[in-house]
Amino acid sequence: MKNAIISAITALSIGFGASAAVAAGGGGKLLDHDFKFEGAFGTFDQGALQRGFQVYREVCAACHGMKFVSFRTLSDKNGPGLSTEAVKAIAAEYEVADEEGEPGDTRPGKPFDYFPTPLAEGNPPDFSLLAKARANGPHYIYSTLLGYTGEEKESGDSLLYENTAYGGYFSMAQPIDEGYVTYTDGSPETLEQYAADISEFLMWAAEPKMVERKQAGVWSFMFLILFSVLVWFTNKKVWHSVKHPD
Repeated sequence: MKNAIISAITALSIGFGASAAVAAGGGGKLLDHDFKFEGAFGTFDQGALQRGFQVYREVCAACHGMKFVSFRTLSDKNGPGLSTEAVKAIAAEYEVADEEGEPGDTRPGKPFDYFPTPLAEGNPPDFSLLAKARANGPHYIYSTLLGYTGEEKESGDSLLYENTAYGGYFSMAQPIDEGYVTYTDGSPETLEQYAADISEFLMWAAEPKMVERKQAGVWSFMFLILFSVLVWFTNKKVWHSVKHPD
């Protein structure tokens, strides 16, 4: 029984993705950040998700879509938790393909629609699963936004920008800086705050049911402990007459 419980604890820690040391990726240097969602009992910070969505909406959405994220999930209680009216208003700001019209026709978005992919030059990556696309994804996003050195170089017809998280030069210029987004909740309008908020939001976008999964794991683990104890007592009772015939 002891071995079973130890195995269960190990599996639980691995399955929940407990916090680990942040390793450098691709030759770059990743910064550590204490995200609230990390660990076996971690949950998303709803305020950070709402601010992160604001950063995405005002800065990132012009180039990066989220084709696997529907507008209605913005109202999830373990997600951004926006009101139904707010979700309807946000969806209506986007133009999506009109399936009932002619090819190429569009209509205002509705809550059941998904974030559209903008027609941006260079085919920027979709943000739906970006935080899960590599190890330490949220830390990589966070570090990338804070990793611009200001150094530039030309390569062919392109201008490249040095980034310490990337470990060299890449084509995306620094997308955001101090004071770019105005927060209404009084949070600091700093680059570090923007980076932390958008990283948390993109983690939620990639795994919106993470909190529910962790809660289910906790209950399963508690049931396993209770079941193991009951089995041990049952085994003791059943075999008591055999082991102690007198």
